[in-house]
Amino acid sequence: MTRVVVSAIVALAAAVVLTPVAMAVAVRTGVVDRPGPLKPQDAPVPYLGGVAVFLAALVGAAIGRPGVIAPLAGAAALGVLDDRLDLPAPLRLAGQLAIGAGIALAVPTKVGGVGGGVLVAVVTVLLMNGVNFLDGLDALAAGVVMVACVALAALLHGGGRDVAVAVAGSLVGFLVYNRPPARVYLGDAGAYYLGAALAALVALAWAPGVRSPVSVASLGLVALPVAEVAFAVVRRLRARESITSGDRRHPYDLVVARGWPRTAASLAYVGAEAAFAVVAVAASRAHALAVPVAAVVATGAVVVVVAAACGALSPGPRLPA
Repeated sequence: MTRVVVSAIVALAAAVVLTPVAMAVAVRTGVVDRPGPLKPQDAPVPYLGGVAVFLAALVGAAIGRPGVIAPLAGAAALGVLDDRLDLPAPLRLAGQLAIGAGIALAVPTKVGGVGGGVLVAVVTVLLMNGVNFLDGLDALAAGVVMVACVALAALLHGGGRDVAVAVAGSLVGFLVYNRPPARVYLGDAGAYYLGAALAALVALAWAPGVRSPVSVASLGLVALPVAEVAFAVVRRLRARESITSGDRRHPYDLVVARGWPRTAASLAYVGAEAAFAVVAVAASRAHALAVPVAAVVATGAVVVVVAAACGALSPGPRLPA
């Protein structure tokens, strides 16, 4: 078997074994998600599933790109602290920027210089929060990121591919327990880690020597988490609320409120990401840069139109718990 296949299998098996351990630790230490105004579940569900995902995917990072281990570990650690202590927003942002700086140091991009580092840090913050916003229904965030990582594995070569397949494999194993009805959640540890992992993989797609069509096409694979952040900011500003306040007006919340089963809403997101992945991989093969640029613009336009149709750009009344 090739190294990539071994990384994927090891990560999957490790996640299957480690996730129940993380669940037990979460229950014992009280790191659980309890029902509340912004929580759709009916009973407490253990967090820390993301810690199991991080540990399971370590093999791929160690083999392919050991330099990213430190910032990704930092992302998981920041999430554990947030799960446990509910960190204030300025402290979370400072931690996320530090993690982004670590990724920028570990993965130089063709943009280069201080500007390139700042761009990677900003993208890291967007994706860490974007995946966190996606983590609102069973299997939603894990499924979307899994598909994105499979597509990134198709775009990347060498160490980047090792990292991508390991993250994807670990999420397949995690979904054994996170599929509806979920017995464990990613928690902030998992959301922050997966967002940082996506940022590192996109940075690898922008590394020196990578074809420009591949670099541009990779952006379409993170449209969903980036859009979640953008939509949340827009509607909270329109409502004259703090951009750090929570709400239940993400597109998936709104379709569930209209009668969609929660599983159907999650599958719709995963299906959309799969469609975007097919478009991105196909566009990356083009010789003309205009092709992936058009693909990314079209992907973004579809996301905006659907979100607007759902009402996710409108402040509206807060949804009931």
